[in-house]
Amino acid sequence: MTATPDDFAAMRQAMVSSQLRTTAVTDPRLIAAMAQVPREAFVPAEVAALAYRDTGVSLGEGRSTNSPLATGRLLEEARLRATDRVLLIGAGGGYTAAVLARIVREVVAVEVSPALATLARGALAGIGNVTVVEGPLEHGHPDGAPYDVLVVDGAIEELPVTLSTQVAEGGRIVAGVVERGVSRLAAGARAGAATALAPFVDIDAVRLPGFARPKAFVF
Repeated sequence: MTATPDDFAAMRQAMVSSQLRTTAVTDPRLIAAMAQVPREAFVPAEVAALAYRDTGVSLGEGRSTNSPLATGRLLEEARLRATDRVLLIGAGGGYTAAVLARIVREVVAVEVSPALATLARGALAGIGNVTVVEGPLEHGHPDGAPYDVLVVDGAIEELPVTLSTQVAEGGRIVAGVVERGVSRLAAGARAGAATALAPFVDIDAVRLPGFARPKAFVF
């Protein structure tokens, strides 16, 4: 059975009520954006009916969306401002970029997969303050630096210096982190050359490619 626009609207409101409002997502601008952006438009058509479930949804290319809860908590912790320029790592199908675009001034979304970048560009067509850039996720987009906020929309083992140095001094950073095989959501800020991410909640996040911690050399 194919979901109708009314079905999707009902699922969207249920997502807001059951996954966001009950779990410390309180920013009214973020709640409004996630209540309005049609998540089903940012995943392949064959899995659109699954877009609002509380786990990741496959995008193909070995990638999945973050759950609505993981994305909501990351963006809540980013303390977004209307004047912010945001570097988003892991554009995926474009959903998080579309949510951010309703809150901040500009979004640069980096995606390593050409197929997903094409999906994102199509879904984001007409949203003028988002740019999708193709390239390795771990490289970011230094040509657009500095950014006020870095959002890594997935879990990584290590935040590379190449990304943290693209954030303005005092800029905010949120990401999923993998510690001993378990993913958590973490937040921090750039302070000179030092950037530390502190976990703030135990919520699973999808793994992003390109961020494996280098293996220690063993004699």
